[in-house]
Amino acid sequence: MDNDLTQTERLFLRPTSLEDAEFIFELFNSPKWLQNIGDRNICSTVDARDYIESKMLEQLERLGFSNYTVLRKADGVKMGICGLYDRDGVDGIDIGFAFLPQFEGQGFAFEAAMAVKHLAFERFGLKELKAITTQQNRVSQKLLEKIGMKKAGTMTLPNDSEELWLYQIKHT
Repeated sequence: MDNDLTQTERLFLRPTSLEDAEFIFELFNSPKWLQNIGDRNICSTVDARDYIESKMLEQLERLGFSNYTVLRKADGVKMGICGLYDRDGVDGIDIGFAFLPQFEGQGFAFEAAMAVKHLAFERFGLKELKAITTQQNRVSQKLLEKIGMKKAGTMTLPNDSEELWLYQIKHT
């Protein structure tokens, strides 16, 4: 099996690639993404390709991990993303996730987040993970807590005034 491919009972997770541009365009412009994560100014599949290349693939090359596209094993449908991010303003590596609306509430994000957490600690040797979420995003907060993360305070990202919840978990 490809060393970059991870699987769970129902999912395949693989590093996001340029072939995912149309999917990334759709996901990054979904209502919950815009409300809870923010507008990344991805206005076309060309913008999505540029974003994948400059953010995701650059980090994958530099650190060996980045964003993973989550596919349903049964039919290969792209459902969401889950990944490990070296994000400006976060001291450490941040775990994050987002799914298209039709795939929410079915446990896919939990399954993907547990797999990525395992990768972070077991494959990549990280000692700690962080996560951030808007204060009104209770769904993400519950998921972070379900994968074992604890609230560690609040923070703001560079060039933003919104106070976010900061979560963390240490590898034991």
